Amino acid sequence: MKAKALSKDTAGSRPFDACIVGSGPNGLAAAALLAQKGARVLVLEARESAGGGMRTEELTLPGFAHDICSAAHPMGVLSPFLATLPLAAHGLEWRTGDHSAAHPLDGEPAVLLRKSVVETAAGLDAGDERAYAKLLEPLLKYPAGLLADALGPLTKIPRHPILMARFGLLGIRSASALARSRFRGERARALLAGCAAHSVLPLSHRLTSALGLMFLITGHMSDWPVARGGSIAIARALIAYIESLGGEIRVSSPVRTLADVPPARVILFDTSPEQLVAIAGDELPTLYKRRLGRYRYGPGVFKLDLALDGPIPWSDPAVNRASTVHVGGRLGEIAAAEAAMWRGEHPEQPFVMVVQQSELDEERAPRGKHTGYAYCHVPAGSTVDMTDAIEKQIERFAPGFRDRILARHKMYAGDLQKHNANYIGGAITGGVADLPQAFLRPIARWNPYATPNPRIFLCSSATPPGGGVHGMCGYYAGLSAARRLGLDPEPAF
Repeated sequence: MKAKALSKDTAGSRPFDACIVGSGPNGLAAAALLAQKGARVLVLEARESAGGGMRTEELTLPGFAHDICSAAHPMGVLSPFLATLPLAAHGLEWRTGDHSAAHPLDGEPAVLLRKSVVETAAGLDAGDERAYAKLLEPLLKYPAGLLADALGPLTKIPRHPILMARFGLLGIRSASALARSRFRGERARALLAGCAAHSVLPLSHRLTSALGLMFLITGHMSDWPVARGGSIAIARALIAYIESLGGEIRVSSPVRTLADVPPARVILFDTSPEQLVAIAGDELPTLYKRRLGRYRYGPGVFKLDLALDGPIPWSDPAVNRASTVHVGGRLGEIAAAEAAMWRGEHPEQPFVMVVQQSELDEERAPRGKHTGYAYCHVPAGSTVDMTDAIEKQIERFAPGFRDRILARHKMYAGDLQKHNANYIGGAITGGVADLPQAFLRPIARWNPYATPNPRIFLCSSATPPGGGVHGMCGYYAGLSAARRLGLDPEPAF
């Protein structure tokens, strides 16, 4: 359906149709959708550059380009909405390795998440090959449809209800229970555990299986990529596309109150619920604000960026060709580390996420050198230095790793929040994604993107489907705002 024109007035002679506060992936996705539909769109960003978690800077030494938050992008390349946009025409280029993820284990070859289910299963313990295929192959009959259904609000009617029901029955379980009931050997259990640990929840919690399975599914759909030149390239491509449609991006434009927002028919907040209340609280009912005040943000992250004098010397060389490395050993070790973090402790052997951008993208470091990217989960607001614990975990599976470190850059949980105000307490996922809050976020409401004020919408990862560079929160919030503006309500996919 053709987009409805709102006005023939020239730019600048009338209020904006939509103003988006915050330029993370969801803010930019909302802006892209509304601009597609003919709205006059403005995006306001407090920092000197746009992108939210999609930023890349020289944090250690000159010539070493480090991703500050998001690094590998399985949901970015497979996002149902972002996939409809001509981002390649605006400079975005994905780089992939030989396999999506590697999971090193002591004294044996690493477990590899390959695009082929058969090849992945062949690397598991005897007897688990068939169990792995039996678990994954039914979910891969219509993977794009499953992904589109899973990355939507609870109120959205699924296009593939039987497939979603099958996924839901598996996903509602805890990752620990699913791993132990389906697999006999430690290799398959570790592979599922590493993927499930992206949930930032104890693996004994319900729904951790859902995220673990989702990451496995994405790995069988497409190799997990990094963006050429850094994650900032995703933001730049989105911005270029929005501007090609007549949208406007303003940086160095902090919004502290609604008085800082130019006149607009609707305002979308790519912010935390806490920021929404701080900025627009006078325009929202007391009960709604009180309910938002009970929103749980969850644990934070401690992150290390490293300049390296060579590739990480993994004991298994196959690990070097993986986009992402899950460092934590067996299921029991990972489960213990994530449970301790949830209790407010700092485990001696944390589960560590490592992304190897420079192995896939030569632009990230000077010739012969490499970047290092690693983080572990910590209690919210943690001020504990986890450098030694992270490096010991990597050294455990890559002897000689520390000898290759040229420079370090540390980011504590509080540093992450200073960098991006959405990361309350260092939480990079937009809020706890446990059973009560995974779908009913930020509060139980038929339209989670709308607020009681008909002009104000929330489009951040505090809305369904939650964290990740996929833009789907912004997409659905943008659809809600488009309906309010009287624009074409037709979905983009």
